[in-house]
Amino acid sequence: MTIPYRFDRTATAGELHERHAELADGAETEEVASVAGRMLLRRVQGKVAFATLVDPTGRIQLFAGVQATPRFDEFCSLSLGDWIGVTGTVMRTRRGELSVRVDDWCVLAEARRQFPDKWHGLVDVDTRYRQRYVDLWVNEEARNTFILRSKVVSLTRRFLEERGFLEVETPLLHAVQGGATAKPFVTHHNALDQDLYLRIAPELYLKRLVAGGLERVYEIGRVFRNEGISPRHNPEFTMLELYWAYADYTDAMVLTEELVSGLAQELCGTTKLTYGGRDLDLTPPWRRATMVELIAEHAGVEVDVAMPVEALRAVAKQCRVSLKPGWGPGKLVLEIYEKTTEAEIWGPVFVCDYPQEVSPLARPHRSKPGYVERFEPIVAGRELGNAFSELTDPDVQRANFEAQAADKAAGDEEAMSVDEDYVRALEYGLPPTAGLGIGIDRLVMLLADAPNIRDVILFPTLRPES
Repeated sequence: MTIPYRFDRTATAGELHERHAELADGAETEEVASVAGRMLLRRVQGKVAFATLVDPTGRIQLFAGVQATPRFDEFCSLSLGDWIGVTGTVMRTRRGELSVRVDDWCVLAEARRQFPDKWHGLVDVDTRYRQRYVDLWVNEEARNTFILRSKVVSLTRRFLEERGFLEVETPLLHAVQGGATAKPFVTHHNALDQDLYLRIAPELYLKRLVAGGLERVYEIGRVFRNEGISPRHNPEFTMLELYWAYADYTDAMVLTEELVSGLAQELCGTTKLTYGGRDLDLTPPWRRATMVELIAEHAGVEVDVAMPVEALRAVAKQCRVSLKPGWGPGKLVLEIYEKTTEAEIWGPVFVCDYPQEVSPLARPHRSKPGYVERFEPIVAGRELGNAFSELTDPDVQRANFEAQAADKAAGDEEAMSVDEDYVRALEYGLPPTAGLGIGIDRLVMLLADAPNIRDVILFPTLRPES
């Protein structure tokens, strides 16, 4: 079998359906079209055969007859999943099916492995994730999810550029572990004989750019965290991070709800969605509530970073939080919140004012000692992002880095190191700045009503095949 090096396709399935929507049953057009795609259905009825050709725009029927179709028997013996090119007159059968008559055809690629048929599809989820190249053909929902994902990224770029944000690129290889608390992947650069970290966040480089005079910057890109795999976590994922000079975290709240609700309206046709069978209204404004207020609502306990550590430890034990020695009041409050409250918030809610102890890059709250100006948007029981009024004081930032470095020396693999160059950038001056990070994968999960992060990542990280 000779496979051609190219094929001149003149129309897609979607274009033909659009052009000939009014064609009467049993009628032929004057159009001779060349179409190409995978053959995913075929039935032979004596001297005629029908097949379904699928391309990214939809499906079109192929009508082959023993009189008109060259190598008719060979056409009838094609395997499901074969790529073929077909040229012929566009027509509608008497039963009303828009079709291309098979006046000429060729095989463009053989499917040497058995392809799932239309009726059974590819139902094993592990196989779907490993063999996305099959899943995209036989599960229309998967294909639509990744088309939606592409539109989310494209529309997000447009949204930010319309508001004066400049897209930039920052390093994936970092000499210093920082930008977030997470265990990094470590690699080695041979020429420099230096260990480097795959970035866990682009934050510190983006804020360097604000210090450099780029007042509104953003980046959409991969970040890497050496953590477990779960329905909400993948070791590599996509983040939007933006930094906005002269703004604070209240401005970032408005930007967040405008972005997310705007994407829902554009892509889903409404801001009132259903996620996991429950109604979810993304219409702005979203509720603003402090972490301690929400703990009181959902757990029925009063906590505050000003409380004695032993009193907070007693509350944590009451809430069945697994405790570790050395946790201060802020860490205890956060653990109580994550154990009792976060998953119960359907939202959307901006959870505001985090303990200073667990927020080393955020600015101290202007009116609440022990807290910082930080929020996380919680939607459908999970964190969608993270935002601060950014810490701009180089002396406080150095002290926070040194505290993190002490934690690292004590065995905390997620703690940050001291980034001397970033402190130097702050010493040149960083104006009041708002920072926002949103997980693109979780945003797509929300808009696609997908229960698992692996449903929205084309090639998720998986255990090795046995």
